[in-house]
Order: sequence, then C-alpha cells, then structure tokens
Amino acid sequence: MIEKWIGAALVIGSCGVTGFSMVAAHKKEENALRQLIRALDYMECELQYRLTPLPELCRQAGGEVGGTLGQALRLLSRELECQILPDVESCMNAALSACGDLPERTGKAMRRLGASLGRFDLEGQLKGLESVRSDCREELKQLGLHRDERLRSYQTLGLCAGAALTILFI
Repeated sequence: MIEKWIGAALVIGSCGVTGFSMVAAHKKEENALRQLIRALDYMECELQYRLTPLPELCRQAGGEVGGTLGQALRLLSRELECQILPDVESCMNAALSACGDLPERTGKAMRRLGASLGRFDLEGQLKGLESVRSDCREELKQLGLHRDERLRSYQTLGLCAGAALTILFI
C-alpha cells in the first residue's frame, strides 16, 4: 500500500515540476529578450559614435549583457575573427549552434540580426538593429499579455494533471 502512495506522490511531483519548469522557461525567454534589446542598444550607440568593427562590437556587447546571450555574442565575435565562414549570417548560425541554450524566440531574433549585420553601410546597419529591436519588443509585449494568469495556469495544470494521473492509476 505504501508503494502506491509513494508512486502517487512521485507522479504528482513530476507533473508539478513540469508545470513549474514551463514557468521558468517563460521567464528565461523574457529575460533573454530584454538582454538582447540591451545589447542592441549598446551596439547602436557604439556604431553611431565609434564605428566599432563588427567582431569587436559583438565581443563588447557580449560583455555588456553576459549570460547565455553574452556567450552567443562572444562566439559570434570569434567566428567573425576566424573568417572561416563567408558571411555574418553563417557565423551567427555557427555561434548559435555552438551555444545551444538560447530560448527559441531569442534565437530567431539573433538569426534575423545575423542576416542584417555586415551587409550594409552605417545607416543600413542601424536600421537593421532597430528592426530586430522592435521585433524583440513586440515579442516581449506578446509574452507579457495575461502573463500572471498564464503562469499560474501552467503551475495549476501541472499539479492537476499529476492528480488526475494518480487517480487513474490507483
């Protein structure tokens, strides 16, 4: 009989952890998008006032934001300096695949950034940065809509699913 109770507790706990991990992933996505916006702001200022070369710009922006996004930007800088791949977009894809722990929406925004960097003059670069930044703000706005209710629902759904499975198994 005690085995059933232990099994029930494990099922409810694991389903609850799934719900709470969905909440953590949501918060991680929001933080990564905020960091990317901060990095883009930094890159725009550096380009406008210093005309910093792209590898150095990415390295500095990576140092500014830190974390997984900072690592991705530093990897991009290294790829650009090695000049193994033909364009920035290919270097960005290589850096993102080496980083691997970036949230999905942030990774898409980084790919859009890689498609626009290094292709145009200063004004084109700035427009590309602004485009990616506005996309990130829109994504953040979408993630923020009914955020509290959605996150609470994820947690509740995880626990209720665990309870339902436990009832079915017992």
